[in-house]
Amino acid sequence: MDKRKIIGSLFMGFAFFSVAVNAQQPLYKNATLPVEERVNDLLGRMTLEEKILQLNQYTLGRNNNENNLGEAIKQIPAGIGSLIYFDETPELRNAMQKRAMEETRLGIPLIFGYDVIHGFRTVYPISLAQACSWSTSLVEDACATAAMEARKSGVDWTFSPMIDVARDGRWGRISEGYGEDPYTNAAFCVASVNGYQGDDLKSSDRVAACLKHYVGYGASEAGMDYVYTEISNQTLWDTYLPPYEAGIKAGAQTVMSSFNDISGTPGSGNHYTMTEILKNRWKHDGFVVSDWSAVPQLIAQGAAADSKDAARVAFNAGLEMDMMGRCYDKHLETLVKEGTVSMERIDDAVRRILRVKFRLGLFENPYTPVAKPEERFLLPQSKAVAERLAEECIVLLKNEGGILPLQPEGASTTTIAVMGPLLDAEKELLGNWNGHGRAEDVYPIKKALQEEFAGRANLLFHAGCPFDGDDESQFASALEVARQADVLLLFMGERHNWSGENCVRSTIELPDVQSAFIAEMKKAGKPIVLILANGRPLALSNVEPLCDAIVEMWQPGVPGGKPVAGVLSGRVNPSGKLSVTFPRATGQIPIYYNRRKSARPESGKYQDIPSTPLYEFGYGLSYTHFAYGDLSLSKSSVSAGEKLVAQISVTNVGKCDGAETVHWFISDPACRITRPNKELKHFEKQPIKAGETKIFRFEIDPMRDLSFVDADGQHFLEPGEYYVMVGGQKVKLEIHE
Repeated sequence: MDKRKIIGSLFMGFAFFSVAVNAQQPLYKNATLPVEERVNDLLGRMTLEEKILQLNQYTLGRNNNENNLGEAIKQIPAGIGSLIYFDETPELRNAMQKRAMEETRLGIPLIFGYDVIHGFRTVYPISLAQACSWSTSLVEDACATAAMEARKSGVDWTFSPMIDVARDGRWGRISEGYGEDPYTNAAFCVASVNGYQGDDLKSSDRVAACLKHYVGYGASEAGMDYVYTEISNQTLWDTYLPPYEAGIKAGAQTVMSSFNDISGTPGSGNHYTMTEILKNRWKHDGFVVSDWSAVPQLIAQGAAADSKDAARVAFNAGLEMDMMGRCYDKHLETLVKEGTVSMERIDDAVRRILRVKFRLGLFENPYTPVAKPEERFLLPQSKAVAERLAEECIVLLKNEGGILPLQPEGASTTTIAVMGPLLDAEKELLGNWNGHGRAEDVYPIKKALQEEFAGRANLLFHAGCPFDGDDESQFASALEVARQADVLLLFMGERHNWSGENCVRSTIELPDVQSAFIAEMKKAGKPIVLILANGRPLALSNVEPLCDAIVEMWQPGVPGGKPVAGVLSGRVNPSGKLSVTFPRATGQIPIYYNRRKSARPESGKYQDIPSTPLYEFGYGLSYTHFAYGDLSLSKSSVSAGEKLVAQISVTNVGKCDGAETVHWFISDPACRITRPNKELKHFEKQPIKAGETKIFRFEIDPMRDLSFVDADGQHFLEPGEYYVMVGGQKVKLEIHE
């Protein structure tokens, strides 16, 4: 036999062997088949017990002694659907995954989730601050970095982004979202989902996203957490649902149900939101996970009699995975046998979870390759994104007399007194929900200022006052230091745990001791620059008159003091604009830019303070000046199906380069359902060099951008007058039949 025939015979033999092996292999293990075919095959092989285990989530890696890790793993059912993974190393995850793959009948991998909110180890500015950058591309880059660090550490799934529209600064979780505006939350939601998930969920540096908290959680009464919300269906559709719809269209794989009771039906037991809207209307084919123990909390809310009843209510409403509630694993089998939960619903829920696992590539690559921390965390490019984002988040709120920047070119050496409780408080700069961030990762404020002003200023440091309490013992010595300086930098604000979940405050003014300290330093007769690090909007009316400049640096994460040092020196020109309104006083809450019109616009005002905000949504100063040209439309009259373009020129008429964000608003003067005074529909940020002019454009699709929504979620566009508004200008647009 010649050599070609021998090779041909061998090839045919190998081909026959391969076909035989594939014929024996279950379809769900064949990576070449479509996901749906694999899901259906696996589902058909599962017992009821195996299916129910997939619907539960436990925890792993929390407060585990290293010597007890093996025992911790043994205590978790090998066939569990998911674990919240609190560790930051792949080894523990892989050990648990090995049990799932090798010690269960079907070898279904677990999905490991974690709260990667604004960074995993490289912690970025809090989400509320991120929105003030008005840079969706930077936020997408930050989320991609967080995804890389998480996936390489054993986490496949992040419980982020949080896109709750929030208008009450007393609510601690306002720090986790993108502010008060539906469109803004939607835009940054899409950026976050794209950053986390990328183009290929199977990639070793991407994770599945989770939209939370679905829905209306940010409308909590009096800013209190977990409580009742009163939301009409029309307001639900026009204010709270748009960010979620945008996230679903962007491909978000999962959704987290909310704690709050929505007008009598809790979010975790709400068939209308989880099934009728999410699954039936929006065609979401991923799954819904509860918030932590939200299923049994239906009992406290009065929506269920006991844990068994809670399991029935939540599951039938459309909630697929029970996070740490221990209701599904205890009661679903009984509920199926009793006929109060159908097998059809069980199969649909399990199918949704398996679908996400297949999309993540967990069946082919169940284990996380072990990499050293320095290969995953705090990489130079990761920290560079964090620093750039933190710079663009900073909002210059006040700059009387152009006191900032402190060191313009050619200025003589000055003496700067630097004071406040934030000087030695790196941990506080991380913000809440800071993943695996560490205080030692944060660039200290003192170090940043010393480097920024080396050879250009004499820096005098003094703590001055605590975050809160009544200790004024350092006031006198601080005042002596202040009198030696040319200018005072006062770093004030909040601790990292004053905002976030279950961090409600009755007032959003600075603590009394900080306000008193600012007043005391005013006695030195020197200019005061107030720098704020906080996780919510603050009411500053009592201290604003005492300060010559106010800089909102937020809680910047690992970049710490470096970005704000650049702003103070002038190396960085601030370009942030507020994503949330700053009231004059707590008593103005809720206050937000897109309120509906008043019956008596000139009446009904506060008698003791102005009714306007101290700093409105979209407000922010720069070291340069921008001149807006005339706002124009390509057409002044269109039909509902025609598009048009609005544009405006913006010129940097100052002496330094900068960046400007143009916010495009629309207004409908009269509608069968009343509308807000103005509604944000588009924004764009561009760098503009000194003396340069840039054109900003908004392509208007009338049905998308001018329509409104009714109580059933149906969009409608009425003929008549509309207005397009930018920077104090507005032009009329006619929609005809």
